[in-house]
Amino acid sequence: MHMSSPSPSCTPLYQQAEIVAHEQIAESTWRIRIDCPRLAESARPGQFAMVRLANQNDPLLARPLAVYDVFRNDQIPEHWQQTPAPTDGSNQKFVDFIYAVAGKFTTALTNLRPGDSVSLWGPLGNSFQNPAVKHLVLVAGGIGQTALLMLGRDFLAKVPSGHVTFCWGARHANFFGHTEDFVNHGMQVRLATLDGSRGHRGTVVDLLDNMEKEKIFPKNEPPAIACCGPEGMMAAVAKWTADRSFKCQVSLETPMACGIGICFSCVAPIIDREGSWDYRRTCIEGPVFDSQSIDWGAMV
Repeated sequence: MHMSSPSPSCTPLYQQAEIVAHEQIAESTWRIRIDCPRLAESARPGQFAMVRLANQNDPLLARPLAVYDVFRNDQIPEHWQQTPAPTDGSNQKFVDFIYAVAGKFTTALTNLRPGDSVSLWGPLGNSFQNPAVKHLVLVAGGIGQTALLMLGRDFLAKVPSGHVTFCWGARHANFFGHTEDFVNHGMQVRLATLDGSRGHRGTVVDLLDNMEKEKIFPKNEPPAIACCGPEGMMAAVAKWTADRSFKCQVSLETPMACGIGICFSCVAPIIDREGSWDYRRTCIEGPVFDSQSIDWGAMV
């Protein structure tokens, strides 16, 4: 299960694009849909775009947003439920991002309405790869679900006999938004909250422990894991999977300034073949890495 680099046909394009839908979907969490065919046609699971406010210099820098999903039309039924575009990339036009309000940029972004524009460039970074397994487990913490929906959808399209379990942890129930997206694409959803307000009381690692106790992971058919969320959570999932020799991909949420490898502000400690580590740019060599290639002690 390797991670790929963007192909030359996916050369990032800087452009302005119109917002067609934008609303709050959970506590401090918003969903935005952009009319951006070139990005929609070329984005792969795990890739991202750099987004900034159009024609504004404050805030000056763009922010990375994971591509949540892509669609071929802008018909928006209740709760944004739609049939996504084909997985071969044809006829895709609209891109969805989900973001958490956490600073000046995201606060300003919430003020934009359909008809307004944003500036963006992408797709950027490498992508998740569909593993050669029958069971894919997606593990998200916080806003980490944004990098995982497309992977689960594409996996089920390419492995009809396979199944996907989506495990999502949050501090409390109000942080869950649009969990039905995963259900509607045929994935089983398991939730955990630290306060017990929804799902299991505990963490996503507790959800993995419960699945193991339920004997959901046959020894002759180990699952593959894909994970995104806070670094501490991903480090715990990486250890959990390493202890069981399960393959695990993680998408790092390292802060970025340029998205194209110039500023070196998004470096992560990656272990080399000799066992030592060196910094790699998350925006170019990542954001998706094998979980065992990361020196988590140097990260957290």
